[in-house]
Amino acid sequence: MLKLDRYLLGDFVQSFLATLIVLLVVSVGGVLVDILGNIADGRLPARLLFSQLGLQFIVYMPLILPLALMLGLLLAVARLYRDSEMAVITAIGVGPRRLLKPLLLLVLPVVGLIGACSLWLGPWADRTSEQMIDQANRSVLMAGLESGRFTNLSNGGVVYLSSISPDGTGLGRVFMNRAREGRIEVVSAASGKLFFEGKDRRYLQLNDGHQIEGPADGGKGYRLATFARNDVAMPDGAQTRQSDDPELLPTSQLIGDKRPQAKAQLHSRIAPPLIALAFALLTVPLARSSPRQQRYGRMMLAFLAYMVGMNLMFIGTGWIADGKVPDGLGLWWLTLPLLGLAIWMYLRDGHLSRPKRVTA
Repeated sequence: MLKLDRYLLGDFVQSFLATLIVLLVVSVGGVLVDILGNIADGRLPARLLFSQLGLQFIVYMPLILPLALMLGLLLAVARLYRDSEMAVITAIGVGPRRLLKPLLLLVLPVVGLIGACSLWLGPWADRTSEQMIDQANRSVLMAGLESGRFTNLSNGGVVYLSSISPDGTGLGRVFMNRAREGRIEVVSAASGKLFFEGKDRRYLQLNDGHQIEGPADGGKGYRLATFARNDVAMPDGAQTRQSDDPELLPTSQLIGDKRPQAKAQLHSRIAPPLIALAFALLTVPLARSSPRQQRYGRMMLAFLAYMVGMNLMFIGTGWIADGKVPDGLGLWWLTLPLLGLAIWMYLRDGHLSRPKRVTA
């Protein structure tokens, strides 16, 4: 590799990594807020915080990586123009086409990573996340309950379990204390188990126990009851999708699926690497500027173009799912013209217009 190629590649890689880190730090806030909201509502165990955060990042990588690649290349190429390095490179006979080699040395691996995340890793992470949540909803172990210790519940109560079965559904002796509507309840039971009503509503079944209920302020009016079975509602589990949801299916199964939603999901997984390649090629002509020209104007234009392209991808996916766009057309009406425009602008970048002939 020539020294110039190494220099340009190193500059492109550093700018891309710096932009990616910033976008990841910004993105972690939105993902973390959603996960912490489910944990605070009792729908998701706190033990799954970091695993869910990592899996969700893999799901969103096909959206984060193209933006980081485009902005990183824009910053790197714009700096070359601002510091007059591009003028020196052009003066020695190296034009925009000569930048294609170091550019592709970064772009092609990143586009391959985007394709892997979009076609394989993203659906796998989504399926794994759903399986972990469904398993956690059906186990008191994953819900944060442990044998031999008092555990605070999300509704303000306290529960104590003497033992828990290996599968996390059967309970030994149970003690529960909770307050609601100005009254306090103390429940003890010889055994219990966790069961579901429907898909999300969870209940704790207590068997052979006693319940004492009275005012929380210490007044009169206590009641003692003996029960053979007492069902206590627990916070609903996080909502999970059906196993045949197109978003959870592997890409290989989507190819033969005739449902419009499956076709839409298939095209939405193919589009991100192509869009990333198109916007990566557009960075060189969009970053062209004179040494005294502000570089952030073109950057905002490129960011706006990226947002429009991604929104068109989401809208087109909805059109395919609704049957408004034929399956054969898919999202090719967006990706192929965008890719063709990027190649044409890259090849035309730096060309001077022919002078007009002067007639006598």
